[in-house]
Amino acid sequence: MRKPGDDRLGETQLRQWQQTYTAHPDMYGTAPSTPATHAAELFRSAGARTVLELGAGHGRDALFFARSGFEVTAADFSTAGLAQLAAHAAESGLTERVTTLRHDVRDPLPLPDDSIDAVFAHMLLCMALSTQEIHFAVAEVRRVLRPGGTFIYTVRHTGDAHYGTGTAHGDDIYEHGGFAVHFFDRALVEALATGWDLRAVHPFDEGDLPRRLWRVTQRAPAARGTPTAL
Repeated sequence: MRKPGDDRLGETQLRQWQQTYTAHPDMYGTAPSTPATHAAELFRSAGARTVLELGAGHGRDALFFARSGFEVTAADFSTAGLAQLAAHAAESGLTERVTTLRHDVRDPLPLPDDSIDAVFAHMLLCMALSTQEIHFAVAEVRRVLRPGGTFIYTVRHTGDAHYGTGTAHGDDIYEHGGFAVHFFDRALVEALATGWDLRAVHPFDEGDLPRRLWRVTQRAPAARGTPTAL
């Protein structure tokens, strides 16, 4: 997927996140995000048992999913964040329910086809990823999801106050305070849902700016003869 010389912004962002997690442990707190609590309800109603979280960071949502009874694979490209996640899992007696995975979403997921019931990604797809890389990541999600599996992701969109400001990197990516964001328009959401069952695009705000986001829910097609729940 990647070629030598293509990763300059990505490597800069990795260093930024490594330094940030190291300097500010548990920077997002221990309570789950609002999208994660919503996702857990949908995953449970759909009969999911296994959850893959992409961009798990230090683990507030991954640990919440584990406490809610799911078997969780928590993936992130920051070893600093994953170390904090693993330590909290051990402290909480959740080690058997949580597997950490060092993974960059620009690379193929090291998971078998049709092996995961549900996937969650809170603001992971709107990181410093090109449109092509985002499509690749979603295709990998589709590959590892079982038929009828649920994918819930959140992204900052072009209605956000930071869109079009700061340092422009092209492809609707703008950098503020050292963090680069790919702002989504509705056309990109629709394109990523091609071949999926797009269930909902829910607008919400988060933080003090506030950040303007969409929570997107889509499902992989069910196998022939399999009823679609949810």
